[in-house]
Amino acid sequence: MRTATAIDLVAAARTDADLFGTDQPARRYRELVAALHPDRLPADPAVRAEAVDAFIHVTTRWQARQVTVLGDYRLRAPAHSGDLADLYDVGDGRLLKLPRRPADNDLMAREAHALHTIAERGDPRYLPYVPRLVDEFPHRDAATGAERRINVLATAPGLHDLDEVRRAYPDGLDARDVAWMWRRLLVALGLAHSAGIVHGAVLPRHVLIEPAAHGVVLIDWCFSAPIGGTIPAMVPGHDDAWYPEEVPRKRQCGPGTDIAMASRCMSWLMGSRAPHELHAFAQGCRQRSLDARPDDAWRLLREFDQVLDRLYGPRTFRPFTLTP
Repeated sequence: MRTATAIDLVAAARTDADLFGTDQPARRYRELVAALHPDRLPADPAVRAEAVDAFIHVTTRWQARQVTVLGDYRLRAPAHSGDLADLYDVGDGRLLKLPRRPADNDLMAREAHALHTIAERGDPRYLPYVPRLVDEFPHRDAATGAERRINVLATAPGLHDLDEVRRAYPDGLDARDVAWMWRRLLVALGLAHSAGIVHGAVLPRHVLIEPAAHGVVLIDWCFSAPIGGTIPAMVPGHDDAWYPEEVPRKRQCGPGTDIAMASRCMSWLMGSRAPHELHAFAQGCRQRSLDARPDDAWRLLREFDQVLDRLYGPRTFRPFTLTP
């Protein structure tokens, strides 16, 4: 496209459809930008001035097209892509969670219910171990009529999931580093179970750590259920090996469901570097039957501390980094 043609097109356009067309708007945008870019303009000062004005107009209009407004929130590109939803950074440490399919609205409702219940019934000292539910609302797509349920969440910055940790330590993590992650994960589970909630998907991608401060946050409560209920679905891409048998068989779940999955994550982190005592402890948490597993995360934490004390003596702070 010639510069003069692009200038005339911009001047004549009254709507985005006039400017970018309706067939391939991204292609038209690239053509306009190429024709009007200041680095490619002729020497004539008058033409340059018109072209620069047109260039600014095109880029401003295109950027405005990339913003979606949902409720009180303006969205650009997703910051993260989760199991069933895209997450958008909406500022102030908040993430808007938008399900990709309206069929998953029930799972979004489960997350909102779980986080609300934990905030209402849980010990305030431990609430930072789970995301904070900032807002929830339905949104109806004007074009399709489809309604999707939206959650807005807040949590600490600088978090990394256990998948990242394992990639940083492909030969397995030192058990002394896993120890603080395990302890804090048990605190998160104790908080939830005390409120009557089972997480139902304690998987590496849902356990986030803050390496320097030894923080842990358990995210994605979309697969949660009340104690005694059934877990509604399994996370795509995870086979049955990650789950205790009551989940795929749609049987009653309980605190032991989460405890089994948490111990599986920790064993996976250590790999072959797990000391015999911690390997045995984890195996005890993963008994085949739910009734045979520990069902009190707080009591289990005390037992875990006893094992650690026998292995390593009194606890000391051990710095951890994702750059070994």
